[in-house]
Amino acid sequence: MKNIFYCLVIGSLLSGTAYGQKKLLKEAPGVVSYSYRNDLAKDVPGTLDKIKSVGITNIEFSGLFGQTPEQLRALLDARGMRCTSIGVGYGDLDKHMDKVIAQAKALGAEFVRIGSIPHPGNFQDLHADVVKQAAIDFNKFGKTLAENGLTFCYHNHGPEFKPAGELGDGMLFDYLVQNTDPKYVSFEMDVMWVYWPGQDPIYWLNKYPNRFKLMHVKNVKKGLERGKGATFVSVGEGQMDMEAILRAAQKTKIKYFYIEDESAPEFIDAQMPVSVQFLEGLKK
Repeated sequence: MKNIFYCLVIGSLLSGTAYGQKKLLKEAPGVVSYSYRNDLAKDVPGTLDKIKSVGITNIEFSGLFGQTPEQLRALLDARGMRCTSIGVGYGDLDKHMDKVIAQAKALGAEFVRIGSIPHPGNFQDLHADVVKQAAIDFNKFGKTLAENGLTFCYHNHGPEFKPAGELGDGMLFDYLVQNTDPKYVSFEMDVMWVYWPGQDPIYWLNKYPNRFKLMHVKNVKKGLERGKGATFVSVGEGQMDMEAILRAAQKTKIKYFYIEDESAPEFIDAQMPVSVQFLEGLKK
């Protein structure tokens, strides 16, 4: 009887320890194909093998790298990998929506995202009129994609975090969120492109917890001045407190987290495993 009691106590303690060691991220992080852009341009099958070898099986593709959607899907399926999101251009959705939908479905993607708003001049200089039109277009794009079982996301790149001016209080990003239908329009937070313009990713995650569905996880070297040229490092080593950001993200609707390392190709093979290890090592 005493032995049974001890077994129950020990089992309870072990169970509690195991529970306390649950990973912070519900599934292993994915990767943005841009991180391996040079390798993928040369050898798609070999690069997919390399990506899987570091523990990544989920990819957000920003291009097809010379493959048809069907060929790329076959390569992924053969390796037990998947594409959950694709990146396309604004014009692709505006003028070639049927093609985008077909491509996304062939790849098995759930999300379609864009990362810029076309306008004259420098991308960093967004004007009120184009942001206002973008909100209208986002609703149109999102509705059509939703009717085809896909979710539209807009990926920030910095200029959205400028004062809204004539569009109202807050930032241009506030206008985009507040003037788009949450049924049709979601957002992909790129943490670096929130932080680099001087904003706090946690603030925006807390402000719009139901609108973010995807996240690009990256970090920049300590000591660099925000807003200037960036040098990318593994996600756990830079200026941003990625653990705090990811803990805040757990209270949002974000489904997939993708590592995006914009470093030169010679650094990727060394940094990517470190990033994966850091993210996989975070516990609840």
